Amino acid sequence: MKTCHRFDRIKDGFEKDVHFLRGHAEHHLGSAAAKTSAKHAVSVKRNMARALNTHLARCPECG
Repeated sequence: MKTCHRFDRIKDGFEKDVHFLRGHAEHHLGSAAAKTSAKHAVSVKRNMARALNTHLARCPECG
């Protein structure tokens, strides 16, 4: 499926956030901050899916 540059920019931003949160969770393994970061990473990934689906539904270039 061909997507527009805006789709890629949205996806890259969310993936950067997920990568940062997972890295923090791995670095501070076992701490409360790590558990919170891991939960936030799951939440951000869910938000990414929602944002990308909304973009696909509305973008004339992607859809």
